[in-house]
Amino acid sequence: MTTSAKAPPQASSASEFIRGIGPLAAISLVVGSMIGSGIFIVSADIGRQVSPWGPGALLLVWLITGAMTVTGALAYAELAAMMPKAGGQYVFLREGLSPAAGFLYGWTLFTVIQTGTIAAVAVAFARFLGVLVPSITPEVFFGLGSFAMPGGGPVQLGLSPQRLVAVAMVVFLTAVNIRGVTLGATIQTVFTIAKVGALAALILLPLTVFRNPAVASANFENFWGTGDWTLAVVPILGAAMVGSLFASDAWNNVTFTAAEVRNPTRNLPLALGVGTGVVSLLYVITNVSYLNILPFWGDPNGTDVLSRGLQYATQDRVGTAAVEVMLGGAGAAVMAVAILVSTFGCNNGLILAGPRVYYAMARDKLFFGRAGQLHPTYRTPVFGLIAQAVWTSVLCLSGTYGELLNYVVFAALIFYLLTTVALFRLRRLRPDLPRPVKAFGYPVIPALYIAALAFLLVVLLASPQQRTYSALGLAIVAAGVPVYLVWRRSRV
Repeated sequence: MTTSAKAPPQASSASEFIRGIGPLAAISLVVGSMIGSGIFIVSADIGRQVSPWGPGALLLVWLITGAMTVTGALAYAELAAMMPKAGGQYVFLREGLSPAAGFLYGWTLFTVIQTGTIAAVAVAFARFLGVLVPSITPEVFFGLGSFAMPGGGPVQLGLSPQRLVAVAMVVFLTAVNIRGVTLGATIQTVFTIAKVGALAALILLPLTVFRNPAVASANFENFWGTGDWTLAVVPILGAAMVGSLFASDAWNNVTFTAAEVRNPTRNLPLALGVGTGVVSLLYVITNVSYLNILPFWGDPNGTDVLSRGLQYATQDRVGTAAVEVMLGGAGAAVMAVAILVSTFGCNNGLILAGPRVYYAMARDKLFFGRAGQLHPTYRTPVFGLIAQAVWTSVLCLSGTYGELLNYVVFAALIFYLLTTVALFRLRRLRPDLPRPVKAFGYPVIPALYIAALAFLLVVLLASPQQRTYSALGLAIVAAGVPVYLVWRRSRV
């Protein structure tokens, strides 16, 4: 005899997703999609931007980012429990604002947000694999032309060992996720546990066994630096948050998979709250650990790890610098393995989640019709997975991934703001909808989140370093307007 408890999760019909994501896998999807390579790299650039204000400003940037991330996730928890449908944030925008708002989000997600992030993480994977296999180099051996990116330098389209490894990673994980959400979710859980364990080691060892009292004392005695702590520092902190926000992004991906989460009204809010809270806490403590082993201030021409400090770690690899201080020459290889695990798990989650949005758009006749069909056996959106992989591979081969991420930060923040506005609008227009979970601190906390996002958008538009990228990110969103009009007309 068999029991239903031991039977594999099934869809009720061939046209429905399989609910193969349990609570642990849902939390793993949030945590695993957030933790990629950013926490090991972006603190160097943040440190340079806030240099006069010292280590305190670095930690403040991460604390503010964490607070905003958790606040946003708790606001999304109400929407996710109320509308646990495939597509998540796309559905929230469609129902709370308009079909056009939902389409523009899906358009930006496909053109840049999801695919650009996957490409960037895949190339980071290839770069760190190059530490272990030196033949995996960035040099282009077969050029396919070059062009200039607005706001950036020249881009050479072509093949290199690193880019080919990045494409191979994308193709492999796409094939894995075509085979079913249960397999993808299992891989996500395993790699998330592994990467959290590695990050925990990076946190604990510098705070205990390898703590450098002299370095820690210098950093914390001059914790707030010598900068002028007036309102003038606020725009600087805002501009410095670009890196930490990207390192903390993709937590919303779990909402895309709502139709595959078991007991979604409970497990989606749980995953959003626990996942973002855990990662935000880990990020802050990781930076505290860096400050216990690496000098905050450094010399760009320094000849060793300590003289370069956190600010000028080689190629901004702060995590690698910390491990090198602890383990010497073997540190680079150890950190490379840790980041390989982290980026692999991160991309698995991103690749799994994105096509669920394209599926929802196709069902609304706002994307290619085949993206709205599921594989008869695996119940996965195969066309969306393949389309995502193709465009991601182009971005990998173009080398534009890093710049595309800069372009889209402004647009990504706009959609977080608009989705929270949709929360308020749905409270007014659809008070009848069941709300198993309510947004924490509504209406004050979500309103403060909207205000913080709006302020940050103004800061990024005004920042000399981010102005061009912000305008281009907005242009990418705007480019979707004529596409939406054409698509809407063609479906009539």
